[in-house]
Amino acid sequence: MQLNWIPNAICIARVILVAPIVVFLSQQEYLTAVILIGIAGISDAVDGFLARQFHWRTRLGSILDPAADKLLAISVFFTLAYLGLIPLSLAILVVVRDAVIVVGAAAYQWLVAPLEGEPRLISRINTTCQFIFVGLTLTAAAFAWPPAIWVLIAGAAVVFTSITSGLDYVLNWSTQAWQEKRVVIVAEL
Repeated sequence: MQLNWIPNAICIARVILVAPIVVFLSQQEYLTAVILIGIAGISDAVDGFLARQFHWRTRLGSILDPAADKLLAISVFFTLAYLGLIPLSLAILVVVRDAVIVVGAAAYQWLVAPLEGEPRLISRINTTCQFIFVGLTLTAAAFAWPPAIWVLIAGAAVVFTSITSGLDYVLNWSTQAWQEKRVVIVAEL
């Protein structure tokens, strides 16, 4: 019996969680939103573990997983900005970084070659920083804890890793594209 659908099902469940998270945030039910975001974060780790550990990787999963992550991040960051809990500029930075990655991946796929591979380490660090920042922001809003400096430091980490990971993808894919096209040109000579 093939079980490689399980990570994809977990990704779809994570996508479904986005709507209730936004609703709970909008209703300022921060504790419930934190719990659901925590479940989404755990599900991300679980589906990735299952895909790697049992070789249940699929082409659909390679698209679904980052799409689910980006949908959750964009929704949460814009909702937090709308509620005035974070600066709009931070939400825009997170979205622009994701847009650069999506457009870059599509361009690479279309112009160069099929894109394969794992997320970069700095991208995983960025996702972790985003989850920590959102969790701290929401617990600060719900319980007036942790101290604001913690939230500020986590926000700075999101800014740094967003910029760094966006640039890392651009440089890495540009280098790969150059090498790939160079090999094709040399082969044609």
